[in-house]
Amino acid sequence: MTDVIQLLPDSVANQIAAGEVIQRPASVIKELVENAVDAGATTINVLVVDAGRTSIQVIDDGCGMSETDARLAFERHATSKIRKADDLFSLHTMGFRGEALPSIAAVSQVELRTRRAVDEIGTCLQLSGSRVDSQEPCACSAGCSFTVSNLFFNVPARRKFLKTNATELNNILTAFERIVLVYPAINFTLHSNGQELMNLRGGSLRQRITDVYGRRYGQDLLPVSVETAMCKITGFTGKPESARKKGAHEYFFVNGRFMKHAYFHKAVLQAYDRLIQIGTHVPYFIYFDVNPADIDVNIHPTKTEIKFENEQAIWQILAAAIKDAIGQFCEIPQIDFDTEGKPDIPVYDPTLIGSNPSSPTSLTSSTSPQYNPFRQKPSQDWQRLYEGLPKEEPIEQPALFDEVMTDNSRSDITDIAPSHYQYKGRYVMTAVKSGLMIVDQHRADIRIRYERYLHQLAEAPAQSQRLLFPEVLELSPAEAALMADLMPSLTNLGFELTSLGPASYAVNGVPAGIEGLQPTTLLQELLAAPSSVGRDTMTANTTLALTMARHAAIPYGQLLSNAEMDILVNDLFACENVNYTPDGRAILCILPQQDIEHLLG
Repeated sequence: MTDVIQLLPDSVANQIAAGEVIQRPASVIKELVENAVDAGATTINVLVVDAGRTSIQVIDDGCGMSETDARLAFERHATSKIRKADDLFSLHTMGFRGEALPSIAAVSQVELRTRRAVDEIGTCLQLSGSRVDSQEPCACSAGCSFTVSNLFFNVPARRKFLKTNATELNNILTAFERIVLVYPAINFTLHSNGQELMNLRGGSLRQRITDVYGRRYGQDLLPVSVETAMCKITGFTGKPESARKKGAHEYFFVNGRFMKHAYFHKAVLQAYDRLIQIGTHVPYFIYFDVNPADIDVNIHPTKTEIKFENEQAIWQILAAAIKDAIGQFCEIPQIDFDTEGKPDIPVYDPTLIGSNPSSPTSLTSSTSPQYNPFRQKPSQDWQRLYEGLPKEEPIEQPALFDEVMTDNSRSDITDIAPSHYQYKGRYVMTAVKSGLMIVDQHRADIRIRYERYLHQLAEAPAQSQRLLFPEVLELSPAEAALMADLMPSLTNLGFELTSLGPASYAVNGVPAGIEGLQPTTLLQELLAAPSSVGRDTMTANTTLALTMARHAAIPYGQLLSNAEMDILVNDLFACENVNYTPDGRAILCILPQQDIEHLLG
């Protein structure tokens, strides 16, 4: 019987590894830019065509590679970052596994031009599907220039399931932002289809955050800084008034590496307890400097999950640092009710006034521990204050109220009895044939407005309400890249926007019926909402309609008249789906008549 276990060829092993390491064009940019950072580059330029489908080019001025290193760099597990297993516990570089370049070369066509500063001539290496096509000398500048073309050309299934160009470009911007926020001293540029999206000059961290996300972020940031024997935590966190439901940028970085950590995220939210509305988030950019021996970064293919040896202690340090930043830079007035041992309030005593008004004794005051203004008896002659005022005639109650109070029968008040009842400003209750129907007023209005906005997006533009004073909307590069795709949908909803530059717009009009809402905040959340879904027209329209409906819907606690409740119920039952909101939450329920009778015995 022949043996059945065999060693896989390197090309097949690289394609398997590429399934985890290279998931989309953004993964390619992440790996190549991190390699450029490790190479000591001071300027990194990224150019993409068709959101990375056609080509991705990363140019840096780092140390470059020799002819032998350029060829060896595409071999599996070939790396210059570590030499032995113990080096995994003292990492100071972004990459270390030696899987990125061979994984990229396994699913694309790669051209590498590189030269060291000490060499007079560089090397040009071309690969296709892990196969080396050519390697020859070439003239190039010091550093490296990677060009990745036709990504997933030999894996049709992976290429087919790439999202639209707008979605992939948004993922590229997200990956790019996570790197530029760690290295504010490095110059970065990003171009898409020949258009410059980012041009970031080296500077301070606050300046880098402002350049990436706009000037509004620079005004809402509070510095965070604490240093202990266990770790050093620096960065910025947002003011409580900067909280928003969606689109808040939340970043953790550990030793220059982006990290996702739900446990530390709870520490930040706990510091804002009772300072922000439930369900909202504040932006934060937190940087941890920890001994590499106390963390493990080698637990996830994308290195976004990190294990800490002293996780609970760092959690407490982080929570205390955030609270200190909020308390130090946000003045919150406090009322001290503990007066024990405190000096008494001086009480003016007219008996101490001297005969000479200019004498110092005329301004002398004394203290009276027994003084309490709430124990003073009210004036007995208060009626004299109202002498001379005209007397009002008593209001006569209609005869109908007397009938209601004396007769329990509803036959006399049928015409004025309300058909709906509101409970605690939250639910609308009405009698139906099978029992008592309870409707959530906020969710019902979400369903009504959602279908209305969806209809407006599919047909003619909705009516717009002009603003008396236009407001300026400042966007981040990622949000500005989405605005062009969403502009037709926003126009159909009733927004009137005028471009003021590459990343700012003037809001001249908003949809009629949403008066009282902040237009800029609403638009920022509209742009942030579709970021987690596909960019096809139907998905974008439904997401925009749902976000608009949530903002404009009747809030909890708003009292409704009987006519308003009647319109709400009638409009709800005119919808296509009366039972659930677009995101699957129940709108109404019915308490059966037999259950009511059973409860009442």
